[in-house]
Amino acid sequence: MKYLVLLCDGAADYPIKELDGKTPLAVASKPTMDMLAKKSLAGTVSNVPDGMVPESDTANLAVMSYDPKLYSKGRSPLEAMSLGLEMAPNDTAYRCNVVTLGNPGDDEVPYEDKIMIDHGADEITTAEADVLIKAIQAELGDEAKHFYTGVSYRHCLIWNNAPCFKDFMRPHDILGQGIKEYLPEEPFLTLQKKSYEILKNHPVNLDRIKRGLRPANSAWFWSPGKKPALPSFKDKWGLNASVISAVDLIKGIAICAGMRSVDVEGATGNISTNFAGKAKAAINEFKNGADYVYIHVEAPDECGHRAELENKILSVEKIDADILKPVYEYLCDSGEDFKILVLPDHPTPVCKRTHTMDPVPFILYHHSVSENGIDCYHEESAKSTGFYISKGENLMELFINGRLVK
Repeated sequence: MKYLVLLCDGAADYPIKELDGKTPLAVASKPTMDMLAKKSLAGTVSNVPDGMVPESDTANLAVMSYDPKLYSKGRSPLEAMSLGLEMAPNDTAYRCNVVTLGNPGDDEVPYEDKIMIDHGADEITTAEADVLIKAIQAELGDEAKHFYTGVSYRHCLIWNNAPCFKDFMRPHDILGQGIKEYLPEEPFLTLQKKSYEILKNHPVNLDRIKRGLRPANSAWFWSPGKKPALPSFKDKWGLNASVISAVDLIKGIAICAGMRSVDVEGATGNISTNFAGKAKAAINEFKNGADYVYIHVEAPDECGHRAELENKILSVEKIDADILKPVYEYLCDSGEDFKILVLPDHPTPVCKRTHTMDPVPFILYHHSVSENGIDCYHEESAKSTGFYISKGENLMELFINGRLVK
């Protein structure tokens, strides 16, 4: 048996007036998803437990069968693992976004009075960001603190024997808002202020401004955590598993769970990602002995954060045409039995521009399944079946063994 999980990050949404009260999933042209939906077990699942933040680390851990209440230690340590960073017991990892704060270049506006314009600085290239992170490291790094380049705007600070901390505001949750009420405590605030002084007139940012792009003019720290430890996925399920993602967080989960993390050239985590390359990578993993392949696609989530409605619809369409269709056709031709699970981790509604706690729609395809089929895969149709799983970590048991753990 082969198992394919297609995780459409943030694809779930709310009804939108401009779409006649429908959602991006409902209006997107996705013939393969809809064809599978007619022959699938369909329903909704909550991947984020009550009382926890609806972040991708929490939700993807649940989808991969790890109870977030037991295993979620924050996304930053997982991202650190994906970068190959060693963490000592006394180390704390922090996500370090390079963000665009309002009024760039206007030194008359105090740091505290600036506005969060963009949590990803127009999705800055990794090459540009690497230069900026190295500049921050040169000025602010020391024996205890080290800044590491990640991908695009997503980077990492490792701090040995860090001061006491509280979790910090997620920058994508305060887009368009003043930052004063959401600033971290000292000494993190001072670090952010100093980063602004380092970055505001950096040649990389001056060049970006000339090209009409937003500057990455400040570091922003959030999601601190200690080194994670996950039980082996293979020990849990007896499957050789591979994960395909452009996002360090998802790669980190794979590494910590002993799964194979596969890089795809041109995979960016946004609408310009190499969709077809992810399909080819998945097919190659199956050919090379993988029993279970988890394809994570970040594009719908980024489009939700950026309130890009048309691109969110397009991202779903490209996932269907460029990823799901060719992998499904390969599995059909392989001669082996297979199952397919399609779902988001959490919603990222374009009206909210951030993640929400709402249950997400899923379809579980196997040729033997005929009950609860739906005509079109989207939020309302999946909900209409009345089949609801309250704990996302239980969905894998249903997927792999056909049983639902209560």
